[in-house]
Amino acid sequence: MNAATSGISQNIPEGKGRFPLSLLCLTLGAFAIGMTEFIIMGLLPNVAEDLNVSISQAGQLISSYALGVAVGAPLLTILTRKMPQKKLLIFLMAIFIAGNAFSAVAPTYGLLIGARVVTAFAHGTFLGVGSLMAAGLVRPDRRAGAVSMVLAGLTISNIIGVPFGTFIGQQLGWRASFGAITILGLISLVGIVLFIPAIQQKEEVSLAQELKGVLQPQVLLMLLTGAFGCASLFAMFTYITPSLEQISGFAEHEVTCILVLFGVGVTLGNLLGGRLADWKLMPSLIINFTVIAVLLSLLTVALPNPYTAVVAVFLWGVAAFGIMPGVQVRIMNLAHEAPLLASTSSHSALNLGNAGGAFLGGLVITYVDLAYVPLVASLLALCGVGGAVLSYWLGREKG
Repeated sequence: MNAATSGISQNIPEGKGRFPLSLLCLTLGAFAIGMTEFIIMGLLPNVAEDLNVSISQAGQLISSYALGVAVGAPLLTILTRKMPQKKLLIFLMAIFIAGNAFSAVAPTYGLLIGARVVTAFAHGTFLGVGSLMAAGLVRPDRRAGAVSMVLAGLTISNIIGVPFGTFIGQQLGWRASFGAITILGLISLVGIVLFIPAIQQKEEVSLAQELKGVLQPQVLLMLLTGAFGCASLFAMFTYITPSLEQISGFAEHEVTCILVLFGVGVTLGNLLGGRLADWKLMPSLIINFTVIAVLLSLLTVALPNPYTAVVAVFLWGVAAFGIMPGVQVRIMNLAHEAPLLASTSSHSALNLGNAGGAFLGGLVITYVDLAYVPLVASLLALCGVGGAVLSYWLGREKG
């Protein structure tokens, strides 16, 4: 994908091609978004008690957010497609700040659900536009690395942001956690205003072109492939705590440490995946999906031993998030003439994969046994291998 085909005019400095400061502003925004999405998991008992609802009802705060991302990303992208990309980022971060600020003061469960949905609307579009802008801020051979820098904000938030935000919520009340996220959003907004350049778009892309771009068979195939990747991740990750406690025999506090180690793995994998995608995009994706499938299948024999379980979970974390930059860049490349809707739609597809994977994992636990969840997750990853291989083959046939 070059400057012309991405629909933007770029003035990228020559030299070593170091990532500019503006990328960090996008990473911070993604960090705050990651906190908003996942922090509620650690605060469910606090929220349920304060709002007088059950734990299962409080859990709908997670589902409603995922639904907001799935629906909001393409819808908001269509409604704001004529807006210059920097102004769009500012608008999206303003929605994010307002949603979290209202979450912090929402007096009822219903209003909190509404605030979460509104906040989620900014999620997919911000990451999609942010990925496009990140790719436009660096040399062509560093685009996947730049996208991985933005997405790293999501993974780092799970290592630092979510535990810290949960601690704040447990000490000062769950509303304080949303207040802290609001402050992070404000800092990101200031950074976007001051440091993100106003990249000039060469020509206006029509809605018909955007729809044509996202409805290309190859784009749809990669959206499905990415969804299978996320389904394989969440089929296992949703139930990783009971797996480590019941199968591996870890105590609750030990599981927390292992999850932090997993978070380190996914962050390393995200950055490594960006470098590999810049090197050989589709071959690296195919190999990465294959490694995920193998590691998940090995989890069935690794989990009963505490030592092999820790090693396998860490390596799986590295592999699991290694596919994300490559999937995003592949979609942007395929829809190069009108990449915005396709880029943001990828986050809808990934969130649907998250929900589907968690649902399938739950069915396995209900009707078979917890020990078989890694095998189902491995089969989902194999579906991702098939999608990546088919996409690569179709591309070579066309070329």
